[in-house]
Amino acid sequence: MTIFSISDDRLTDLAQDALKHARALGASDASCEASESTGLSVTVRHRQVETIERTRDKGLAVTVYIGQRRGHASTSDFSKAAIRQAVEGAYNIARFTAEDDAAGLPEPDALQRNPPDLDLFHPWLLDTDEAIRLAKRCEGAAFAVSPQIVNSEGANVYTSSGHFVLANTRDFVGGYPYSRHSISVSPIARNAHGMQRDDWYSSSRIHAELASPEAVGDYAARRALARLSARKLKTRQCPVLFEAPLACGLLGSFVQAASGGSLYRKASFLVDSLGKKVFADHVSLHEDPFIPQGAGSSPFDEEGVRA
Repeated sequence: MTIFSISDDRLTDLAQDALKHARALGASDASCEASESTGLSVTVRHRQVETIERTRDKGLAVTVYIGQRRGHASTSDFSKAAIRQAVEGAYNIARFTAEDDAAGLPEPDALQRNPPDLDLFHPWLLDTDEAIRLAKRCEGAAFAVSPQIVNSEGANVYTSSGHFVLANTRDFVGGYPYSRHSISVSPIARNAHGMQRDDWYSSSRIHAELASPEAVGDYAARRALARLSARKLKTRQCPVLFEAPLACGLLGSFVQAASGGSLYRKASFLVDSLGKKVFADHVSLHEDPFIPQGAGSSPFDEEGVRA
């Protein structure tokens, strides 16, 4: 299915042209990503359309290295002159940037030369009218749960698809198409003691696997109503059970703290923690970036390194 106006071959040619120009200027290495994306987002609040956003974006980002000095620039103009200007801008930034011992492209043997197809592209040919109907159904289902659902921060239907090509001067060229879709709503419940808000969503690479708008709205409303029954506890020590969304958030904070960038900037509580135990015995993490159609799946990272 073709929903893009720019072919993969054209994106590859643009990236390769940028790399050639970087080499001609005197760069020791360079990398470039050329991409295109399209999307639709509709928000309904109190059964009235609040926002409609339709996007079609394209961009080219280039990173130039002069030894261990690095410069970066980007453009949304795919004309030859604009791309050359972006490359020259990145080159000039690198010329006047301090050397960084960690700057440079990945080692060639770390690059993903033959990426697996993870089946990440399932576009949703959704028109605006249908998106509005889905959002209204979702918010309507939330209001229908109880008269205590008195307000809403809106229901949203979102779809996006894109494709990209990443190339560098170490003979790496890779890219793939992808899609993401979601339905969400944020109802507000009220009783004599006050108001509480909660939300719920369904997200998938494949729109047919999203939960129904009614199911999303119903569950979001019940979550908001449950908050009305919350009570304070006195100071104590006790086991705590985190629900899945909150647990994921905690793990997300850990992943951010363990990222190379955070450790390099010494902006993490895990600095100098290599080889040290940081979790209790009953906690284990397993990363699998190769799950077909997985929300977080990817055959390689933003530098082309094998996932």
